[in-house]
Amino acid sequence: MSEVLVVIDHVAGEVKKPTYELLTIARRLGEPAAVFFGSPDQADAVAQKVKAYGAAKVYVVDDAQTKGFLVAPKAEALQQLAEKSSGGDGLAAILLPSTFENKEVAGRLAIKLGSGLITDAVDVQAGESGPVTTQSVFAGNFTVQAKVTHGTPIITVKPNSAAPEEADGAGTVETFDATISDAARTAQIVATQPRQSTGRPELTEAAIVVSGGRGTGGNFEPVEGFADSLGAAVGASRAAVDSGWMPHAFQVGQTGKTVSPQLYVANGISGAIQHRAGMQTSKTIVAVNKDPEAPIFELVDFGVVGDLHTVLPAATEQITVRPR
Repeated sequence: MSEVLVVIDHVAGEVKKPTYELLTIARRLGEPAAVFFGSPDQADAVAQKVKAYGAAKVYVVDDAQTKGFLVAPKAEALQQLAEKSSGGDGLAAILLPSTFENKEVAGRLAIKLGSGLITDAVDVQAGESGPVTTQSVFAGNFTVQAKVTHGTPIITVKPNSAAPEEADGAGTVETFDATISDAARTAQIVATQPRQSTGRPELTEAAIVVSGGRGTGGNFEPVEGFADSLGAAVGASRAAVDSGWMPHAFQVGQTGKTVSPQLYVANGISGAIQHRAGMQTSKTIVAVNKDPEAPIFELVDFGVVGDLHTVLPAATEQITVRPR
């Protein structure tokens, strides 16, 4: 069975949920083989986590050669690993979580391998002649299916594109020594500013997102309180961000972040096409708006016509008191 390389998304060895989703997808295509860029000291612990989702092998690439540099060293390491793994039955695909960094890595890797690239897939299934992806395109107005016709398919997949399913894997750890060229290390990161933790899930990875818009009037307390009661991430429309009520990092939409959670709750958001482009692939959409004619109601699964400042505190109270 052909290997499917899955790049592990982690922070200091703590594996993030999109990795488990990709391993679940990889099992549809072939034999999952996870790629860990990190400290070899963390490899065994990481392998224990990913083998529970079907990883037959874990390639460990010491990040001493890639850390502190922009994407080029990772692309070189993956190229060498792909060329090593393409013997025998070859590689069925290379899957990466769809982050800004990984899309840059994937683009460089595609050029190095002479392979086709598909970014921001929301589903991947096995096809007769290779993986078939589903994407949301043209500001979310159309859904298309595509496949790579040349080389090893390289695919970046959005978070929440599959429900993680556990499966036994061998989780064999294998160290891979990549040779990184001097040219790949010319773009160096000289300073970083860590984002302050809010204690909430990352917006693009959250299973539940609660967003607020112009209808909040700048008061996001009901939105944040409701989000915290659900363990959700908080988002905002462009109108709320442009008004200075929330930082741009919280913006959902065509000029912000694209999310695809299991549940999206839009509060005081009219539903302009620019906002829809960033959230309409959500599995279930709920809207709270005073205007019964708001365009957002054309898109939702459930709608509440009412003042969010009344509806959300009442909903939060009921969720808080309900036994779990």
